[in-house]
Amino acid sequence: MESAEDWLVESLRLYQDFHAFNLSGATQVLEWMGDKGILVAGYESLKKNEILHLILPLRLSVKENQGLFPERDFKVRHGGFSDRSVFALKHVPDTRLLVTSGLPGCYLQVWQVAEDTDVIKAVSTIDVHETEGSLWSKVAIFSSAAPGVLHGVRLSSLKVVDLESQKTTYTSGVGDSELLSSLQVLDADTFAFCCTSGRLGLVDTRQKWAPAEYLGPSPGSAGGRWCAEAGGRGPGPSIASLGSDGQLCLLDPRDLCHPVSSVQCPVSTPSPDPELLQVTWAPGLDHCLAISGFDGMVQVYDVTSWDGMQGRVDPLFTHRGHIFLDDNGADTAPLVTTHTWHPDKPRTLLSAASDASLHVWDWVDLRASC
Repeated sequence: MESAEDWLVESLRLYQDFHAFNLSGATQVLEWMGDKGILVAGYESLKKNEILHLILPLRLSVKENQGLFPERDFKVRHGGFSDRSVFALKHVPDTRLLVTSGLPGCYLQVWQVAEDTDVIKAVSTIDVHETEGSLWSKVAIFSSAAPGVLHGVRLSSLKVVDLESQKTTYTSGVGDSELLSSLQVLDADTFAFCCTSGRLGLVDTRQKWAPAEYLGPSPGSAGGRWCAEAGGRGPGPSIASLGSDGQLCLLDPRDLCHPVSSVQCPVSTPSPDPELLQVTWAPGLDHCLAISGFDGMVQVYDVTSWDGMQGRVDPLFTHRGHIFLDDNGADTAPLVTTHTWHPDKPRTLLSAASDASLHVWDWVDLRASC
């Protein structure tokens, strides 16, 4: 097992830059507000949870390598408090509005980031008509002149609600009770859904419910619970689906019935909390994606050469900082709760963990330096 001292020395060549920060509480959301601000929110039950708008360090790259000493130069720009656990938070583009989902889960909350003060305040709610106490609605945003909130716990409850009038503009209209794991708006008329079973689909809101679908792994196969994200740059598959045992499938949206490839990622254990499973495409790199939710690490992969059914694949880069910089003295290592790519800096990611740590790291592609 690599020691913290060994990792610190090795990290000098593994990272172009690194910033570490400790939040007042752990977060499961990292949502961009512009290219300089990030939104975080707590998820503890039976307490008030902070919602914070943080301004990232002005310089994510320094002229001289200063090592990995924590840089506590994030700035709190705005803040507020939620009486509920916040498991999802979405910024409505081109506005100062936020939408959150959490427990108890019978409604969504709409928040406003003040323009002339440092306050984030609740301004309205959206009823989701869900009574299942342990489930919360997945959320995505249609950004347009009249923004819409896409939300649902199950396929049967999927709907789009106009944010201003709160009128329902689209519903799935089906009785299918499959649980949703993620929702993603793709353009002005299209969204993607992924069910916990691995079933996923693409939906055009201009027509009645008739999604192009991948029904997921056969019953009884490995994978457990699943999440997915559409994205990717360049030709080839642009949907990645991740199972709680580390199985990763790539799909082409033009032919969802036949996955392009299926590989096994080297995860230490099946995800201890499948709600934290996450796969994200790099917005500034061709054929790169990242996964987390299994342990205290974030793994980055280059999927260029993946084709067909393959065995184990090795990550291009692994961020272990949440393990080696953990100073809480806990018996168990922290678990990465979420991560996101920087919209403009190709190899910069943000990641958060269950010990309330928040890292900004710019990884080095050692292949390029060979």
